[in-house]
Amino acid sequence: MIKKLYLVLFLFTITHVNAHEFNPAHLVINELNDELNTYEATWMYPYKNIGTRGEVIFPDFCSVESKDLYYQGKYINEELDLTCSSTIKGSLIEITKLSVLTDALVTINFSNDETFEGLVNNKNTSILVPNKNEYLPTSYIYLGFDHLLNGLDHILFVVGLMFLVVGTINLIKTITAFTIAHSITLGLSVFNIIKLPQATIEIMIALTIVYLAAEIKNSKKYEFTPWNLAFGFGLLHGLGFAGALSDIGIENNEILLSLLFFNIGIEIGQLVLIPFIWIFIFIANNYNFYKKSVVFSSYFVGSMGAYWVISRFINLFY
Repeated sequence: MIKKLYLVLFLFTITHVNAHEFNPAHLVINELNDELNTYEATWMYPYKNIGTRGEVIFPDFCSVESKDLYYQGKYINEELDLTCSSTIKGSLIEITKLSVLTDALVTINFSNDETFEGLVNNKNTSILVPNKNEYLPTSYIYLGFDHLLNGLDHILFVVGLMFLVVGTINLIKTITAFTIAHSITLGLSVFNIIKLPQATIEIMIALTIVYLAAEIKNSKKYEFTPWNLAFGFGLLHGLGFAGALSDIGIENNEILLSLLFFNIGIEIGQLVLIPFIWIFIFIANNYNFYKKSVVFSSYFVGSMGAYWVISRFINLFY
C-alpha cells in the first residue's frame, strides 16, 4: 500500500514539476571606436520566459538603432548600434522587465582590450560601468552556482550518489571523481575539442538518474569508492554543463578564467547541497526511517528521471 501511495505521489509530482532551465539573459557590448564612441550590441533574451522581454535602457547621451531581431537556440537576439556623445564608462546601464527567474549578464568589451562584466536582476536593475577596471570574470561563479542549484537533474544525481556510498571518505572520493570528470568534459566542450548533440546529452543525463534510482531501490551500497560510476557519469554531466554555458556564450577575452569561475560556482553549489542531504540521511538512520526514505528517494528520483527521458526524447521531434 505504501509503495502504491509513493507511486501515485510521484506520478502527480512529475506532471507538475519542471526543472528551471539555466537561461540567463546576456547583453554583449563591443566598442568599435573609442574616439567616435561607437558600439555594437547584442541583446540575448530567453524567449520561453514568462512575461514580456527584458528592455535595455542605455545612457541618455547614446542614440540606439535596432538592426535585426532573430531566434537562435533558446534566445531571441536583437542587434543594436550605439552612437554616444562620450564613453559609456562611468555611466549606468539599466535592464528592466526582467522576470523573477531571469538574471542578465552584461559584458562590455572595450577597444583597448579591457572588459567589464556584471549581473543585474529584477531587484537590482542597473549596473555602473567603472571608469577603470581590473577584470576578473567573477560573475561566472554566480552563473555556475545558479545552474547547479536550479538544475534538478544534477541535484538528483548527487542525491543518488550519497544514498549509494558508505562512509564519509568514500563519499568525498566519489564526489571528487565526479568533479574531475565533469571539469574535463566542460573544458573540452567549451573549446570545441569534443562536440555532441545537446539534446542527446540531456537524455543520457536523465538515464544516469534512472540508473541510480534502480541502484537505490535495490539497496545497493558501495563500500569501496565507485570511481568508474562517478567518473563515467560525471563526463556526461560535464557536457550538460558545457551546453548551458555555450548557450549564453563567453563573450570576453578571458575564456579560461570564465570557465574556471563557472566551474568553481558549480562546485560551491555542490558543497552547499551535500551537507543538507547528509543531515537528512543521518537523521533517517538515527530515527529508524532510513528504509522508508530509501523507498521514497528511489521512486522520486526514478520517476523524475524517467519523466525527463521521455519528455526530452519527445522534444527531439519538435
